[in-house]
Amino acid sequence: MRRALLLSGGMDSTCLAFWRRPDLAITIDYGHKAAEGEIRAATAVCKHLGIDHQLIRCDLSALGSGDLAGKPADPNAPASEWWPYRNQMLVTLAAMGCIQRGISIIEIGALRTDGFHVDGRRDFIEALSAVLSMQEGGLRLEAPAANYTAEELVRASGVPIDILAWSHSCHVSDYACGYCRGCRKHYETMEAIGIDPY
Repeated sequence: MRRALLLSGGMDSTCLAFWRRPDLAITIDYGHKAAEGEIRAATAVCKHLGIDHQLIRCDLSALGSGDLAGKPADPNAPASEWWPYRNQMLVTLAAMGCIQRGISIIEIGALRTDGFHVDGRRDFIEALSAVLSMQEGGLRLEAPAANYTAEELVRASGVPIDILAWSHSCHVSDYACGYCRGCRKHYETMEAIGIDPY
């Protein structure tokens, strides 16, 4: 079965790209502030690993919220980077690309600690997979790192630091701002694995 990975270029999806070596990596520019930084990182990872890379651009910035959109957070937001229905949207756009490429499984970088967001929880992944599988093409959605924290994923994947260093986790800019929740998680994970990020 051919597999695709949603590759944002962030730390978690970079680890998955190295560990899983999918047939296809899909990066989506949906009009968010860090898009070009994510594309730069994902492109470098795919080139180094020899993974076929598809870029999908779909400007949904008018529908965004919070840090990723450069706007105040929506009243429903559980965190400053919340973008309404983001994982559902990303998986749907990826599925549209996958159906043309003979892909059977889409992998997403949800972690055990992502349950803070509903769309990072195992039951959400399973429900969305069920929706995909009942449609034409019978795609499935999987979260191979769902039992790991970010630190555990880095260790389990065996990703070398020179590849992990390409990852882009900032939520607000093409280059790391050093202050947003994405940057803080990145630095904390690097410290946890014994790397000084400063």
